[in-house]
Amino acid sequence: MEINKFKNKNINKNIVLKKVEQDKHVPDDFYSTTNYKTLVFYNNKWTEVKKQRMDALIVIDEQGASCKKLRDIRKGDMVVCSDSGVKILKDKNAMVEDSFNFMNSSVSSERRNNIIIKDLAYELFYNDKKLTVVAGPVVVHTGGDYYLSELIKGNYVSSLLAGNALAVHDIEKNLFGTSLGVCARSGKVTHNGYRNHMRAINQVMEYGSIKETVEAKILRSGIMYESIKNHTPFVLAGSLRDDGPLPDTITDMIEAQEAYNKYLQSSDIVLVLGSMLHGIASGNMLPAKIKMICVDINSAVVTKLCDRGSSQTIGIVTDVGLFLNLLVYEIESLKNNIGTRLAT
Repeated sequence: MEINKFKNKNINKNIVLKKVEQDKHVPDDFYSTTNYKTLVFYNNKWTEVKKQRMDALIVIDEQGASCKKLRDIRKGDMVVCSDSGVKILKDKNAMVEDSFNFMNSSVSSERRNNIIIKDLAYELFYNDKKLTVVAGPVVVHTGGDYYLSELIKGNYVSSLLAGNALAVHDIEKNLFGTSLGVCARSGKVTHNGYRNHMRAINQVMEYGSIKETVEAKILRSGIMYESIKNHTPFVLAGSLRDDGPLPDTITDMIEAQEAYNKYLQSSDIVLVLGSMLHGIASGNMLPAKIKMICVDINSAVVTKLCDRGSSQTIGIVTDVGLFLNLLVYEIESLKNNIGTRLAT
């Protein structure tokens, strides 16, 4: 896409390009990108920057302009410096300057969550939107794992991004009936239940991967089971606090970031469920045009994601398990309405 003119005093002001002299190092006046659509004035025309994301640089080559992380910069790259000849857009009709700011959002626990959930259900059921779910272990602890499993089984989830803990506690619950040693049925702490998450890891270690554990018919239900059975791609990103970790968990942070980014960039909607760490990390990789919904019982988590620059985020302050329950209910209602109309 090329935009050839704007009513702006800097219409003919070209970008400043400088040649990189060293891998992973650029001139001090480099332009740092936002997650909004960005245009650069180069070769006498406005050109859209590809692979838009925040906290990157703009590199010009024979393919045009694109965002590139500092760690991926190589000697000889031509990078945009200063903000001359650079414009950012929020939408097709409005150009904004200095509009990408941190700490400029507000979140309310009084938002009409049912409307947002109905809209999301409609998008998934009728419009076949690609949904990436970024989930924390609270999904399992709140009982939302059953409903997330149903969404995966129904092919409403195109990819699942999480940490080691989500998979461990999901597997623990489906092997031993506990989540962090707490009985899923009674809600009571079980005798020696504290060791069950390690037993779950040990079980997967015996077979070599989650997939092989499923194929051995050891793991027969749950989020990870449905992901394997329905060929839903998942990425488990490791952290310093991980037990194990599971053999599927990516412990190299750069590799994990790249794996997350691969699925995030192809999403239509990103749904963050009870994970501040992975939610903010995912938001940092997304262009503002990709819708993001963050659900957490703690309003500070939702606010923090918005405050890190992901201003497109819709924040929902509620129990994650309840949210997933209602989302599945709304999708089932849409199914039933179609069935009723066909029957009449």
